[in-house]
Amino acid sequence: MDPGRDVQPPWDLATLRERIPLLETTIPMNHCSQAPQTRATGEAAARYLDSWNRDGMDWDAWMAEVEAARTSFARLIGAAADEVAVFSSVSHATAAVASCLDLLRERTGRRAVALTEAEFPTVAHVWKAQARRGTPLRWIPVDPAAGRVPEEAVEEALDEDVLLLSAAHGYFQTGALLDLDAVVAAARDAGVLTYVDAYQSLGTRPLDVKRVGIDMLASGSLKFLLGTPGIAFLYVRRDLAERLEPAVTGWFGRADPFAFEPPRDSPLDWAPGTRRFDGGTPPVLPAYVARAGMDLLLDAGLEAVGAWTRALAGRLIDGGRERGLELMGPADPSGRTPTVAFRVADSHRVEVAMRRRGVLPSARGPAVRLAPHYHSTMEDVERALDVLVEVLA
Repeated sequence: MDPGRDVQPPWDLATLRERIPLLETTIPMNHCSQAPQTRATGEAAARYLDSWNRDGMDWDAWMAEVEAARTSFARLIGAAADEVAVFSSVSHATAAVASCLDLLRERTGRRAVALTEAEFPTVAHVWKAQARRGTPLRWIPVDPAAGRVPEEAVEEALDEDVLLLSAAHGYFQTGALLDLDAVVAAARDAGVLTYVDAYQSLGTRPLDVKRVGIDMLASGSLKFLLGTPGIAFLYVRRDLAERLEPAVTGWFGRADPFAFEPPRDSPLDWAPGTRRFDGGTPPVLPAYVARAGMDLLLDAGLEAVGAWTRALAGRLIDGGRERGLELMGPADPSGRTPTVAFRVADSHRVEVAMRRRGVLPSARGPAVRLAPHYHSTMEDVERALDVLVEVLA
């Protein structure tokens, strides 16, 4: 029995849930796809819309909010704000990273990218596009029985030709976690850079990029960070960023984006640190929402969020077993995100039927995923499992 299953959250759940309007009618168990709107994120969006309507444009205030979102993300991962760039999506961030590897290849003689088969398709597609341009790929398989990527398989793939390891911290299909401490240490020993997609895990547990030694990390905000589509963040270790020149770029990646020199004469210079990865005009409205969502989690404390979501995941696992459901991925809640996946014959049909009964799951391939968050209750978990069983019957 995992001790986290007996824990209670330090916050008042009833008060917290009053600030999430969707909970009045629905049980959201799809945080691995989209978080519900909170009053804080709704009010943040309204502040931008009011500003736009009232002032037409308030550029300084809008850019200040983008900077505040950048800073909140940096706090979440233990980084400095100048080590974070702002993008519209993780696809965009990954493409920017991929676009600056040629310089490193020339310096190191290494050419390949190692990536796991647990990558979300959008990240894998970026690397497959690079393969068409001459980048060798080393695919690291998922163990189908365990529903996860074995750390030893990652370590075995890191030969002397591998330049970069691309790894998802949380497997989107089963919720299984990769042991970042182990694989990042192995990559460092092998002279391999690390690029971590933390979209499925960030906001559910503490993650310190400095302590782990991660070189680069990306995440969007619409899942466990309680935000919206349209914004993502990229961390690049400061001393590494200063050696990179992304070909996917824009005016905010310049040393002085407001110089407005004639395009033919303007230099392709670089902003300091990871800000050189910034592209065009940043996503202002999503930044308002993203900051509000991240600040809710920072206020709650990620240690406490992690303890409560592990307890919820543990009950999903036990309750699924009691009801005869087939679990996908690890049975230990400490080895996974809050996302718990059950194998079903037609996941899309099951999702639609559960939605009609007031529970929002998330279908992916052969799995229906139930993903609670820090505002979820044990009653939510039991109801979601009961509805799943009703639908399957």
